[in-house]
Amino acid sequence: MKVPERLLRQLETRVQKGTLRSLSVPPKGLVDFSSNDYLGLAASEVLALNITEEVESQLAHGATGSRLLSGNTRYAQELEEELALFHNAEAALLFNSGYVANCGFFSAVPQRGDTIFYDEASHASMKEGIRLSFAQSFPFRHNDVDDLRQKLKRAQGDVYVAVESLYSMDGDFAPLQELASLCQEQGLYLVVDEAHSNGLYGQKGEGLVSALQLEQEVFARIMTFGKAIGAHGAAVVGPGELQQFLLNFSRPFIYTTALPLASLAAIRQAYRLLPSLTQERARVQELARYYHSLLEDGRALASFSGKEGQNGSPIQAWQLPDPVALRRLANHIQAAGFDVRPVFSPTVPAGKERLRLVLHAYNTKAQVQELCNLLHQHTPKDISLPA
Repeated sequence: MKVPERLLRQLETRVQKGTLRSLSVPPKGLVDFSSNDYLGLAASEVLALNITEEVESQLAHGATGSRLLSGNTRYAQELEEELALFHNAEAALLFNSGYVANCGFFSAVPQRGDTIFYDEASHASMKEGIRLSFAQSFPFRHNDVDDLRQKLKRAQGDVYVAVESLYSMDGDFAPLQELASLCQEQGLYLVVDEAHSNGLYGQKGEGLVSALQLEQEVFARIMTFGKAIGAHGAAVVGPGELQQFLLNFSRPFIYTTALPLASLAAIRQAYRLLPSLTQERARVQELARYYHSLLEDGRALASFSGKEGQNGSPIQAWQLPDPVALRRLANHIQAAGFDVRPVFSPTVPAGKERLRLVLHAYNTKAQVQELCNLLHQHTPKDISLPA
């Protein structure tokens, strides 16, 4: 079957730019500085055993249909009650992924005549949900509350402010306290995607909103389970009426087969382990500070993206805007035994291509030090790097 020429031209453009994506299975035995398994739960033998025991105690496996038809179970509803209690919210509603949760929320809740303001660095899933909404929408500069204040002059109807608590590519934190104060002051609805902070912050891993005690000032939180939780799926947590509205009007929820029992059991058992992982959460932040201390010593190498707010974050960025040089750098480091991945435009803005480096509770200081050494040794010195 012939492929349209327009598609072929787009593929060829990426080939020429050195940014063509392809699937690859990483070699076994590499030190993980790439995955979002921050706490090691995805490979936890304890969690795997608990999930197996939980699944074996139930009769059904497949969901058989959407939640509003044949796919609802008491098990799913009890899990939602547990999630709401854990995150100090009135209610929670399960979705099949973080992407689906963002699309499900933003395509349904903001109405025609309303306004959405979103951080320009927000995840593609949030932007896709906003694109599906009938509300008007405007981006504001990344983490710039003053720019948001200026943009608010264009607001009409109910106004939603959408941010991530921890940004997946830059690894910096949203100014949640300042944003919450602004939203309270002006009657706006703050929506926070906690995909990369869920499990990592808070006394029990409840997320950054809870760690800052802002639960009552945030309208909705998207809690994703595929990162630190080591499972799959997501939930929107917030007021009880929000849950009721979503199950009535959110098309991605209404018309999707429910999560199977194995996924629900994985979520439940992972959450039951989270309160015991205090040392793992502290370890991630300790390694992040150690990484920064090593890179600060060699900061003349301008590819270090040492943003304020990255210190203590599991996500670090090593910018190198030449795609060919970036891929070569990644290959060098992988050959030395470290799993790192290059990130190209359009996932990040052109000129801000980088290695996305992820720190985990199971990494060691010696591994972090060796990674830093490799970055210094193999980053081209004759390339114009971003400030």
